Amino acid sequence: MPPLPLLEADALEITTLVDNQVDALLPGEEQVRRNPWVRGVHNPLIDAPETMESLRAEHGFAALVTVQVGRQAHRLLFDAGLSANGLIENMDRLQLDPKEIEAVILSHGHFDHTGGLAGLAERLGKANMPLLVHPGAYTKRRSAPPNITPLPLPPPSRAALEGAGFDLQESEDPSLLFHDALLVTGEVPRVTDFEQGFPFFQAEREGRWEPEPHLLDDQAVVVNVRGRGLVVLTGCGHSGIVNIVRRAVGLTGVETVAGVLGGFHLSGAYFDPLIPLTIDALRQFSPAMIVPGHCTGWRAQQAIAAGFPEAYVHNAVGTTFAF
Repeated sequence: MPPLPLLEADALEITTLVDNQVDALLPGEEQVRRNPWVRGVHNPLIDAPETMESLRAEHGFAALVTVQVGRQAHRLLFDAGLSANGLIENMDRLQLDPKEIEAVILSHGHFDHTGGLAGLAERLGKANMPLLVHPGAYTKRRSAPPNITPLPLPPPSRAALEGAGFDLQESEDPSLLFHDALLVTGEVPRVTDFEQGFPFFQAEREGRWEPEPHLLDDQAVVVNVRGRGLVVLTGCGHSGIVNIVRRAVGLTGVETVAGVLGGFHLSGAYFDPLIPLTIDALRQFSPAMIVPGHCTGWRAQQAIAAGFPEAYVHNAVGTTFAF
């Protein structure tokens, strides 16, 4: 397959709107702006006319992606977090206008990436907002490890999304947005020998639960920033973060990787042996910045920080990464 004509963007910003943690004491850097506080809050039990609150953290992920093409800035929402109101609440606290969002992209159909669409739809009304989603995202799923009560992983409802005013654009294939300056990967081929999904995932088909280790609806966003290279943003990375970066490089023909951000899904005993394999495989791309968040897991976070001491940046709600 010849490289897709992904054009260079002049600049890119990614702001974490939902993630598993918030930390008001994290330092900023040249490319990293921290904004964890909400100022001007009244609390009757605090001895001051105004005090501060923090942003909201929850088990989920959402990011605001701003792509600069010439003099024009385009904004999209990548995933929407877990709760109905967590996303919109953090946007309000960060003074971000949801009406400036031009499209929504879902990385996959798990509920901790789609729940906040409810609050967004309530705020926007029936705005006919484009929502890009893999058709497999509506699959009913659960996680069912042995000897443990299965954990439901409810998907979004196609009918409810349409009823809320979203313009559903469903595709398994790569697509280009914003004057061909942003790429949605579509399905990610599983090419590494160690990133083979999660054996305890199941999908309901014709009333029966069947194994579904590979979530084929898992997809990522890629931007090629002028003078820097590819920035890859993933929701949970169920395809495997190495597979995803390989997909980005393969689709674009661009080999320089400026950043890899998002959930890498390396949390838990099953994934522990994959952590060193993942780090070794990521080294071939030499990412200038690596920001594992959400479902990456604390063991993997520590290992990635040690393996990429110059590139690692700790993520938190309210952080903006500039490229």
